[in-house]
Amino acid sequence: MHADAAIHASQLYGFLLVLARMAGVFIFLPLPGFKAGPDAAKIGLALALTFALFSRWPVSQPAPSSMVQLTGWMLAEAGIGLATGLAVSFVIEWLVMAAQAISTQAGFAYASTVDPNTEADATVLILIAQLVAGMLFFAMGLDRQLLGILSRSLETNPPGSFAASRPSIEGLVMLGSGIFSTGLRLVLPLMTLLFLIDLSMGLLGRLNSQLQLMALAFPAKMLAAMAALSLIVFLIPKLYQQSATAAFGALGKFLGM
Repeated sequence: MHADAAIHASQLYGFLLVLARMAGVFIFLPLPGFKAGPDAAKIGLALALTFALFSRWPVSQPAPSSMVQLTGWMLAEAGIGLATGLAVSFVIEWLVMAAQAISTQAGFAYASTVDPNTEADATVLILIAQLVAGMLFFAMGLDRQLLGILSRSLETNPPGSFAASRPSIEGLVMLGSGIFSTGLRLVLPLMTLLFLIDLSMGLLGRLNSQLQLMALAFPAKMLAAMAALSLIVFLIPKLYQQSATAAFGALGKFLGM
């Protein structure tokens, strides 16, 4: 009787710890419309993933000696989930940052719509970038890779025994710089083109003050931006895959895989 009770208590602790890890992932998971979704659906999804990983629950580890120790373990597991969701957000945010960099300069800032993530006004180009990033996340099978990493992490770092090393943490932090470097490398030619258009319009206005170039500047910049984006769009899947490889590699080192 006491043995059965100990087994059930161990499974209960395993459930709570795995649930804390799964729930932490969804806090920073930047899928379009996910943050604006009902909380009950998020809780249900976290519970579904936790039960799906039932075979990986740590049932053989010793039970915590006190509620303070259990709370510390749950906070550590939530931290692992937060780090996982943050690493996935780095895969997506560079594309949003690139769209933000050219929205105002190209004149798209005047056309805004409601962002499903924040429920605030956002430019059309940023919203398109978020939707494209979310579509590529599932089209490339990154959701399956993420679930595989979470599943293997329960073996390499069972709940209650995780200890992050400094190099692994630095690897995750360095992913943040990739948001700016990758995003700027993608749109820097377009930003240069738009700057040259502004410079040309300014020089023509100085040469002949009678020319009304303001009415032509915005259409010219928007047409040039759309033409350049139609060429740049072919580079997005390749850069997206490279960013995902780097993020999941750093996440694997963080989780000891």
